[in-house]
Amino acid sequence: MTSDIEKARTSVAELVKFDIFTSSQAQDNERHQKEVSRTFVSDTITVPTKNMYEYAVQASLGDDVYHEPSTIAFEGHVARLFGKEAALFVPSGTMSNQLALRSHLKQPPYTVLCDYRSHIYKYEAGGTAFHSGAQIIPVIPSNRHHLTLEDVKNFIVLDRDIHFAPTEVIELENTLNGSIFPQDEIIRISEFAHSQGIKMHLDGARIWHVAAETGTPLHELSAPFDSVSACFSKGLGAPVGSCLIGSKELIARARWFRKVFGGGMRQTGFLTASAAYALSNNFPKLASVHQLALKLEKGLVDIGVEITGRAETCMVFYDPSTIGTDYVEIAERAKQLPEPLVLGGSRLVVHIQTTENAIDDFLAVVHALAEEKAAAGFVRPADKSENGLYKDIYVRRT
Repeated sequence: MTSDIEKARTSVAELVKFDIFTSSQAQDNERHQKEVSRTFVSDTITVPTKNMYEYAVQASLGDDVYHEPSTIAFEGHVARLFGKEAALFVPSGTMSNQLALRSHLKQPPYTVLCDYRSHIYKYEAGGTAFHSGAQIIPVIPSNRHHLTLEDVKNFIVLDRDIHFAPTEVIELENTLNGSIFPQDEIIRISEFAHSQGIKMHLDGARIWHVAAETGTPLHELSAPFDSVSACFSKGLGAPVGSCLIGSKELIARARWFRKVFGGGMRQTGFLTASAAYALSNNFPKLASVHQLALKLEKGLVDIGVEITGRAETCMVFYDPSTIGTDYVEIAERAKQLPEPLVLGGSRLVVHIQTTENAIDDFLAVVHALAEEKAAAGFVRPADKSENGLYKDIYVRRT
């Protein structure tokens, strides 16, 4: 009998066993790192380095639902960095934003006012309605760059008429499409919001770029807000994670909702250690990222490409129709290079692992296409008038 059960257990163990690695894993990883350095689709694709992992594996081994020392230390540092009382480490920026909104919002009906282009409105799968039962008021900025107090006043719901859902949170994003939200305008909006008893939330997934470009401390950038979401896996290159930052009361409530959302994690020490490494070693690289983005923008302008979103930080948006080509043709040509480039649509994202050689190769592809189109008789059309209509500069290639 004992022999039979031991055989059965051995058989099950053999079925369970799995080696996740390919026979050429090291070479595969090297190829992928090369691809990342030549990818302009997003900064989320940056990969952890060997040095980051060597640092991270030294982290404590606690359970974050109970007590995880490295994670607690990291959350404390982030809270102090942003000038708030507490912080909560979570798997993603989407969860961080949704936890903030759910923690601020108590009892429907209510609305959340934000920019039309904001992540919570366009890219979080309707989470604000799903999790918080809130309606979003998406506002197109009248200056086509950032919301102003006047924009907010034109759309905010302060009326207690039973036909309307009052605005209880104003959400701003900095950066948004790589553009920097002027701090003086944020303060104007915040002062008005707080005078009306309305909370302010900042989606600061890429707030690090603002601090790096302007030299403004993070506690100053976040001071006008009741809560802030900051991401470590985009511009900073950590593998996973964001922090929600705010008052002790807000974070205690968010920690509860994190459990409801299924976001309670166990041995997170190596993840927060990776994020800590990114703060110390990758944040200083952001200024050079911005310089590469400016080089990219200038190169496109020199070729005759229309820039639809300037390189204020790490992104450039462009329209190649002014030289007679489109995103698909550019991407296909770039894919045929000896060392291929990976491209999306109108958005070009430069990150800490982008090489200058990749910038040069991309510009060479666009320049070659421009010359081919001109030789075939293409003439740049007259500047198009949008007749005052809003046009989203973020065009995805399908």
